[in-house]
Amino acid sequence: MLSSRRVALVTGANKGIGFAIARDLCRQFSGDVVLTARDAARGQAAVQQLQAEGLSPRFHQLDVNDLQSIRALRDFLKKEYRGLDVLVNNAGIAFKTGDPTPFPIQAEVTMKTNFFGTRDVCTELLPLIKPHGRVVNVSSTVSLSALHNCSPKLQEKFRSETITEEELVGLMNKFVEDTKNGVHQKEGWPNTAYGVTKIGVTVLSRIHARKLSEQRRGDKILLNACCPGWVRTDMAGPRAPKSPEEGAETPVYLALLPSDAEGPHGEFVVEKKVKQW
Repeated sequence: MLSSRRVALVTGANKGIGFAIARDLCRQFSGDVVLTARDAARGQAAVQQLQAEGLSPRFHQLDVNDLQSIRALRDFLKKEYRGLDVLVNNAGIAFKTGDPTPFPIQAEVTMKTNFFGTRDVCTELLPLIKPHGRVVNVSSTVSLSALHNCSPKLQEKFRSETITEEELVGLMNKFVEDTKNGVHQKEGWPNTAYGVTKIGVTVLSRIHARKLSEQRRGDKILLNACCPGWVRTDMAGPRAPKSPEEGAETPVYLALLPSDAEGPHGEFVVEKKVKQW
């Protein structure tokens, strides 16, 4: 029966780090691996590439900016597997340095995918996570440097153990508004749209982990944010020191934490080690 099979899912998995994570999970995870991509043709091509290596992922379309697409995926997982064992939120975008797109537009577009897209996936899929499930949100150490470049007041908010999801959403929206009004630096924000969106992902992870501990304590679900490192991808460019395979190591480590593991949970993990947030 299909529903008793375990299943892992990776968002934004047709190339780069997401593709390397999906490949590793195909090799190491005992169950099905669902590779998702916004573009179905690119996703299918990625699946064929892994099949040529003797691996057998499944494909499902997913555009994290499209609620209908997220809900179609949710319904597929419910029907086929009655839930989800491993979720890796990897889908994300970044504008290249020197891109002429006006900063407020960069801020809005990057925020929509990296923060709000990830949040929507979590809203729909976290309720499906089975006991001993693992959730990995791919963030970035840029979120740490961006945090250090925030005003003390903003730093305090982002480090708070009691910040709510609604408050975080308000702050992410405020950043985009402040860039449109040309006051983001005056308001204490750093000059990096990508960095602020990844602060959002890291803090969202802390909030969701806290909620899981409160509401589903007995289920032993572990949820963490991590940084794969600076990796040679279309996004980060050819000068980066790490291969996608090396970038996949920490996300895959967190995705495959043994079922009796007590942690890490609600942490920001770099090179398989917990980093102080």
